[in-house]
Amino acid sequence: MKFAVIQFPGSNCDQDCLRAINGLDGLRAEYVWHKETSLAGFDAVVLPGGFAYGDYLRCGAIARFSPIMNEVVRAAKEGQLILGTCNGFQVLCEAGLLPGALVRNRGLRFVCDMVNLRIEVPDSAFTHDCPQGTVLRMPIAHGEGCYFADPETLRELNGNGQVMMRYCDATGAITPESNPNGSIENIAGICNREGNIFGLMPHPDRASDVRLGSADGAKIFLSMAETILAGRAPGCGVSLFLTGTGTGVGKTFVAI
Repeated sequence: MKFAVIQFPGSNCDQDCLRAINGLDGLRAEYVWHKETSLAGFDAVVLPGGFAYGDYLRCGAIARFSPIMNEVVRAAKEGQLILGTCNGFQVLCEAGLLPGALVRNRGLRFVCDMVNLRIEVPDSAFTHDCPQGTVLRMPIAHGEGCYFADPETLRELNGNGQVMMRYCDATGAITPESNPNGSIENIAGICNREGNIFGLMPHPDRASDVRLGSADGAKIFLSMAETILAGRAPGCGVSLFLTGTGTGVGKTFVAI
């Protein structure tokens, strides 16, 4: 199963994503340069964190015009799973694939810390085996990670179950103190209405190995794999069996 990790000029978490995915049994990731015009042969797409094009104009504002983004948009419309982390989330918003915007952090300072995240949508394409209320722990590192949406968009996100996770404390309580950047309603990640595009500011790629202090991020990549293998991602054209073998961070996927 192949994941495409898109590389923009200025990406700096592409290697993290590649290593995290390739470190999971049954998954393989490869780089795709932003000037490429095809995603043929890939089962899922990851837009990594970093500072694409130096974050000039706005974060992600130039990257969304890269040639590869035409293919990302096409793949998204066909139902392929698309994950955007940190800068990748910003690119998805700028491309119109996700609603809202990421603006300067409250306090106007870059924030680098471990945060707690409460799962709001259980058993989605990206949150298999994560019951509602599950608390995950992942790092953040951003200067413009404050999620904002107008009242109408916010009502739609909440009404349609598109708010995937919120910043919380260790007990799962949503509090102002647990919000690291001022995001409206403590929103840390959202999906599109169809549920195949997920953007989040935290870094699952930097929390996919217990040696990094948390392996919770691996659950997102493994959930994507489970979705594809089960044929639940529209248009993926994959139907295989899977087995769980207790790898310590999730599952081992075996095609039979």
